[in-house]
Amino acid sequence: MEGERVKLLVDKNVIAKSEMKLSTSKVREADARVADARAGEAAARLSLSYTLVRAPFDGVIDRIPLKMGSVVEEGTLLTTVSDLSSVFAYFDVAEGSYMNYTKARREHPDQHSDLVRLTLANGELYPQAGRIETAESEFNPNTGSIALRARFANPDRLLRHGASGKIRLTNELPSALLLPQKAVFEIQDQNYVYVVDPSGTVHTRSFTPQTRLGDFYVVKEGLKPGERVVYEGAPELHDKQKIKAKTVLLDTAAVAAQ
Repeated sequence: MEGERVKLLVDKNVIAKSEMKLSTSKVREADARVADARAGEAAARLSLSYTLVRAPFDGVIDRIPLKMGSVVEEGTLLTTVSDLSSVFAYFDVAEGSYMNYTKARREHPDQHSDLVRLTLANGELYPQAGRIETAESEFNPNTGSIALRARFANPDRLLRHGASGKIRLTNELPSALLLPQKAVFEIQDQNYVYVVDPSGTVHTRSFTPQTRLGDFYVVKEGLKPGERVVYEGAPELHDKQKIKAKTVLLDTAAVAAQ
C-alpha cells in the first residue's frame, strides 16, 4: 500500500508538469501571433504612407498639372516646392566700384559692412537689408565685373525666385563732388564736360573721375565746387560757344536719372 501511494503521487506531479508546459507553449504561440499581427499592421501603415506626399521643408508649391485620380508612374514630378524664408540675390559689380568698396571696408571697418539694400521693380526699397555672403574668384574678362551673392530675409514671402531689382552698395565718402554722367563726353578715352562761365560761354574741361556711383561720377580732380557744367545738349556745342543756360539743380538731375 505504501508503494502504490507513492507511485500515485509521482504520477500527479508528472501530470501537473505536463499541463504547465502546455500552457507555456500556448502563451508563446499567442505572443507570436500578436507579434505577427503587429508586423502586419506596421507593413500596412508603411504601405499607406506611400500614398501621402510630404515636402521635406516648409515652402510654397508651384502649379500642380495633374488632377485628382490621375495615374502616375514612379519618378513622375508632381510639383516643386520653394523655400522662401530667405532669398539669394545675384548681381555684378564693376571692377572699379568693387575695388573702392573693398578698400573702404578695409580702411574703415567700423563704418562699412557687408550689408546691402534692395530696390524692388516698382521702385520701393525692400525693408530688410541683405548681407553679401559669397563672391566669385575672378572678374569677367568680357564685362570687367565680378559676381556677388547676397542673402535677404523674406519673412513675408514678398520676394520670389526670378524677381528683379537693383542692389545698392553703401560706400561712405567724407566729401564728394558729384557730376551727372549725362553731362560727360569722351574724347580719346578722356572725360570732358562743358563748363559755363558767368558770361554764358562754354569751355571744354577735362576731369579725372574717382569712382562712379549710380548715374554719377565722383570727381577726383579737374572741377571745383560751384562751377556750372552743361547737363543736356553737349553733343551740339563747341568750345567757346555762347549759350543761354537754364539752371538745373543736382537734386532734379538725380530724380530725372532714376
